[in-house]
Amino acid sequence: MKSIYLKFINILLAALLAGTSFGIWFGMNPMKYSASSYLDQQQNLVISLNTIMVTLVIAATLVTGWSALQYKQQKAYFALLGIAALCFLSCLLISRFGNLPIQNEILSWSYDSMPENWTSLRDSWWNYHILRTIAELIALVLVVWVYLHMNTQNKN
Repeated sequence: MKSIYLKFINILLAALLAGTSFGIWFGMNPMKYSASSYLDQQQNLVISLNTIMVTLVIAATLVTGWSALQYKQQKAYFALLGIAALCFLSCLLISRFGNLPIQNEILSWSYDSMPENWTSLRDSWWNYHILRTIAELIALVLVVWVYLHMNTQNKN
């Protein structure tokens, strides 16, 4: 199914995922927050975005992988979409084994029970977020480039 709909869904999912993470990266740098502000911000961020971000990254991984399989005969497209799917998969792994354990700990904190090492946990979460965002942006670029290149090739 090499349809325009699959391409559209692939680009949309990749853009929503990478765009949300990019916005967090450039708009919510936790290094400038006090302990109480960080706790409020991070707990609200996790509660409001966790489900949608997990859903988006799983969907983007599956759709991009499915898209890659549709182009097995076109090795370059297959490889680039496969790399994009692996980038999305890496986001799942970074989230599961990097961000999630820290998020679960942060959700248990209160203003009176923040650990002394809260800044090192904040910094670790932030570094995982940046790594995950870079992987999402690479995947987005690859997905868009493949489909734009295909479109250009079909017109020539």
